[in-house]
Amino acid sequence: MTTASSKPKPTRKASDAPAPAAEPAAAVVSKSRRLEVFRKPDETEDRAVAGMVGRGLVTNASTVLRFEQHEHGDLSLMDMARELRDQGQAVNRGDLSALERLLTAQALSLNAIFGELARIAQCNIYKVPEVADRYLRLALKAQSQSRATVETLATIKNPPVFARQMNVAHGPQQVNNGVALTSTPASTYPGETAFGQTELLEGLTHGRTQLDTRATATAGRAHQDLAAVETVNWPAQP
Repeated sequence: MTTASSKPKPTRKASDAPAPAAEPAAAVVSKSRRLEVFRKPDETEDRAVAGMVGRGLVTNASTVLRFEQHEHGDLSLMDMARELRDQGQAVNRGDLSALERLLTAQALSLNAIFGELARIAQCNIYKVPEVADRYLRLALKAQSQSRATVETLATIKNPPVFARQMNVAHGPQQVNNGVALTSTPASTYPGETAFGQTELLEGLTHGRTQLDTRATATAGRAHQDLAAVETVNWPAQP
């Protein structure tokens, strides 16, 4: 017959207690999607986010990152938004150097696309003419876009000069450009006398000094007294 052991059972130490369950780690937000919100003291966070998105900087920065992340990896959304803001401020100051560099690079890139598509078309022109035709059409489109980009760049560098005055009328029109016919400039030759207003013009216009036929003429002072016509004795008719 066996008897129970009288030895006391070992007590559990505090270190043997089960560790508490670890809290799930916070999800790491990619810097291409992390948006830092700067708001005024009296502005809510939703209103600040709506303002940043409404101004277009964040939206366009996100669009750039979505197209560039496969080539350049994870880029910062806030850094891209700041870069777009700086470029816009430069344009507001009249500094178009960045846009000129951009258009130049695009024109050269489009020209490279044209050359590659033309090469592929040449490789298929005798084997598969349909494929060659398709690639030639794409090549010519790239060439056309390159030419349009160069023209845009030339327009920015040398903007066209517009006429200072444009008159559009659907009937009789009179344009007075402010040239008053009141006097003639003094002669620049020695020994000559500067003449005043042309007397013939004043006589023809009955005292007026402007060529405006709608103005009211003033009464002339010549031939104020009217006299009866004398009797004329004509020779008798045969």
